[in-house]
Order: sequence, then structure tokens, then C-alpha cells
Amino acid sequence: MFDSLSTKLQNAFKNLRGMGKISEANVGDALREVRMALLEADVNFKVARDFIERVKSKSVGQEVVQSIQPGQQIVKIIHDELVELLGSANAGVQLSGNPSCLLMVGLHGSGKTTSSAKLGRLLLRQGRTPLLVAADVYRPAAMDQLEKLGQQAQLPVYLHRGETDVLKIAREALDFARANNRNTLIFDTAGRLQIDEPLVQELVRLRDLVKPQEILLVLDAATGQEAVNVATHFDQALSITGSVLTRLDGDARGGAALSMKAVTGKPIKFAGMGEKLEDFEAFHPERMATRILGMGDVVSLVERAAEAVDMDEALRLEEKMRKGQFTLDDFLDQLRQMKKLGPLESIISMLPGGAEVAKNTDLSKQEKEFRHMEAMICAMTRQERGNPHLLNAKRRQRIAKGSGVTVTALNTMLNKFAQMQQMMKKMGKFQKMMSRMGGGMLKR
Repeated sequence: MFDSLSTKLQNAFKNLRGMGKISEANVGDALREVRMALLEADVNFKVARDFIERVKSKSVGQEVVQSIQPGQQIVKIIHDELVELLGSANAGVQLSGNPSCLLMVGLHGSGKTTSSAKLGRLLLRQGRTPLLVAADVYRPAAMDQLEKLGQQAQLPVYLHRGETDVLKIAREALDFARANNRNTLIFDTAGRLQIDEPLVQELVRLRDLVKPQEILLVLDAATGQEAVNVATHFDQALSITGSVLTRLDGDARGGAALSMKAVTGKPIKFAGMGEKLEDFEAFHPERMATRILGMGDVVSLVERAAEAVDMDEALRLEEKMRKGQFTLDDFLDQLRQMKKLGPLESIISMLPGGAEVAKNTDLSKQEKEFRHMEAMICAMTRQERGNPHLLNAKRRQRIAKGSGVTVTALNTMLNKFAQMQQMMKKMGKFQKMMSRMGGGMLKR
């Protein structure tokens, strides 16, 4: 999403990093580029202006003048100010009472229903017992959509088809939650095509009835400057506690994310990074700032890996690798574990400098190759996976035909796998030799 902004900022930083001496004039030239990059990314012009003023006042101060690398110091100042602009730290949700209530509000099409299910799934994994409440009585498919998403997320959904009184649905949902020990209610409210005062007043009455701990404004990151106006109106009417930015995986310019906290004073609490239920995470300003500046986000990648990878299985595979017992079945498990981490582009962009690599590499071709590898291994019998030496010409023709690839592609994959096995055996022998040497030295 921030690709264009990230590229322009890194170009500006090339000039900044090369500065041996700092003056108000050359800092001004470099920051003019940064300001243009922010404005082109659809950042609110007042926010961009104030941001540049703060950076400039710090950049021409004593701290930078006396620095060994003044250009690098200015880049750090920009990073710190960007973190401050995005909200300093992850705010998280504040839940108290039994049951706790959350209102999901926003314009029509912003992703409220999907975000409600995603948030419910996240809270479920944190040990809470959420209940999704279908409080959108205007969009015909809203209840069906929430019910379907609830099934996918393994969450109960309270809905009352045919009922048009939102307050009655809310009362019934509260009674249902208390009777069924659900400690968190997530209300998926009706979307607005525009700021519709009667519907906003309905939200006010719903808020006064359920007294929610959190009122989260769901905003499409592609909304741009209009997102600031929408957020301001909802905040004035409802006193929102935070926002959820959706479609951060898209090609929007990202100005909404950078403007939201500065304009409303309310933190961004969550970010939707894709269509799947698991593509939802807590918003960490510092991590987002490092992504924007092209420094990657290794912490989020490690967290994603910890959630997706079975540690016992990983240790088992490591032991088999050391012993040189790695089979095609194990290789298939590894391919599937990697798929759980998400698209290759998403993984690589989280590494420092990865965004540039992803831009200049045909990752779709690599992903297609991984899918073909998985298909080829699945087309083999269990016996063939355990012992590839059984694969004569006839068997190879059958496997290639069954997986929709050529025999040449199959041979290439098997050769790569054989090379991998040989390398693992050598590593295992090397580790054994080192451990023996270490043991001998301890005895002395």
C-alpha cells in the first residue's frame, strides 16, 4: 500500500544520508521532497505541514549539528516523528464488564462485517468468548454474510431475521450473551452510504443502550482525504475510541493511515491486511513506520511465523534433517507451513529492503513453482515419497500427467530435492564432528 510513498521517501533519504554538514538550506531542500511525497500519498495537508515543521526544527538544532553522521540523524528524526504521527504505541482494546460490548461503525462498504468477524477471531485466540451480533437491519445480505463468517471463525452469531428494531436486537443479544456465558459482544452495525443523520442518531441510541467499552470506526484505507472528514463526523457524534483500517494490502496511497491519529486524536487499533479472516492484526505504529521507510518489519514476521508454524513439528523436522532422514513428505509439510505465512510478496516485504526486492522480482512465478512442487509430491504414492529411487520412467510419466507438469519439471524438482538431502547430510556430519571436538576439549 505504501509502495509509492516508501519509494519517494527513500529517494529523499539518499540526499539526506549524504550530507556531511547540515544547514537550514540543504535540510529545507530535502524536506521539501518529503513534504511532496506525503501530499502525493494523500496525507492531510495540515498534518503534512506540521510534520515537516517539527522535523525541521529538530534537524537544525544542536543535537544534529554535533552528530557524527548528521544525515543519518535526520532520517532517525523523521522515523521518530512518523511513529509519533501514527500513534506512538499499540493502543489495544480496553474491555471491562461482563459482557463487554464493542460497536463497529462506518460507511457502507468499508469492511465492517468482515472486520467484526476478524476481530472476533482475534479475541477468541486471546481467550475471550465473543458473540457476533447482526445489528444491520438495512442491508439484506448483512446477516447472511455475518452468519457465514461466524461459521468460518467458529464463533456464534446472534441474529433476528425480520426484526427492524436495532435496540430490541441489542437487548435480546445481551440476554443471550449472559445466558450462554459470552463475555464480549461485537455489534456489526448498518453502514452508511454517506453521513446520514437519522442513522447516526440510531447509533447514538444503540450506544446509550449497550454502553460499549469500544466504538471502533472502520475505514477503507483507499478513502483518502475523505476518511478524515468521515472520522471527524463520527467522532463528534459518537466519541469513537479508535479506528480499524481495512485493505492495507491494496494499492491505495496510504494518506488515511498517516492522517487519522493527528486529526481525530484517536488511535488506529487494528489493520486489515487481506480478505482472509487471519489477515487482521493489531496496529503497531513503530512497525508501520519502519515498513514505510523501507526498513521492513521483522517483529511482525516472527509473530506471524510463531502463530503459523507448529513448533513440535519444526523440531521434529530439524532432527530428521540432522540425521539425513528428510523425505518428500517432510518437504511437502514445509511447503504447506510456508503457505500459512501468506503470499511471498507479503513475507519478503517485511524484511529490511524487501519491498525493493519484491518490486524487482517475479514472485508470482516462484509461487507458481511452489504450487507445482506441491502438486507433484501429492501425485506420488506414500511409498514413492519415502523412497524416490523407486521413480522409474513409467512412474515419472504418471506423476507428471497427474500433476499437470512436464517430466522435465518433475526431474528438475527431484534433482533439487536430492541436492538438498545431500547438503543436509553434510551439515549433520559437520555438527556431529563439532560436538565431538567440543566434548574432547571439555575432557582436557
